[in-house]
Amino acid sequence: MQYYRMRKVILASASPWRKKMLASTGIPFQVEESGYRENMKLKLAPRVLARRLALGKAKKVAARHRDVVVIGADTFVVFRGKPIGKPITPKRAVEVLLMLSGKRHTLLTGFAIVDSKTGRSFSKTVATHVTLRKLSKEEIERYVKTGEPLNAAGAYVIQGGGAQLMEKTEGDVNNVAGLPLADVVAGLKKFGLQGK
Repeated sequence: MQYYRMRKVILASASPWRKKMLASTGIPFQVEESGYRENMKLKLAPRVLARRLALGKAKKVAARHRDVVVIGADTFVVFRGKPIGKPITPKRAVEVLLMLSGKRHTLLTGFAIVDSKTGRSFSKTVATHVTLRKLSKEEIERYVKTGEPLNAAGAYVIQGGGAQLMEKTEGDVNNVAGLPLADVVAGLKKFGLQGK
């Protein structure tokens, strides 16, 4: 397939997983961190919050360019109706994993596509349900010591050691990694962009 006018595409994310997944589509792109400050305390429904944060990231990068298509994304866990962001500290990572141990929760990824030339945008939130197996505190502490979960939604990385914590996923596994690829590709087609 041909690329529409060879538009420049920017992924507004520093995530190596998102970069790897988007590269698999064959769409050429560059990476540029947005510097957008996520506010998980906004009084919005979780699905709306995910889209809002993704749109904020995409718009911030789009504002720096004249003619680009920008993809922004934000991923977090929802447990008992409340969004849970990245744990950042080892103590918080242990708390989050103890809370999610043996329980079903929802992982939401909001993504947004913004055309800096026209101002047109598209956004969507995708949900995947995840159940972690019952974990011992020792097992959790051992995983947290790897440092892997500190900057990850839900304090686990499915593409790494976090895969061993999983019991079941329902929905798009790519979404758990931070980019619901099929939905993003469908969204890019709305902007005339297709992969190989």
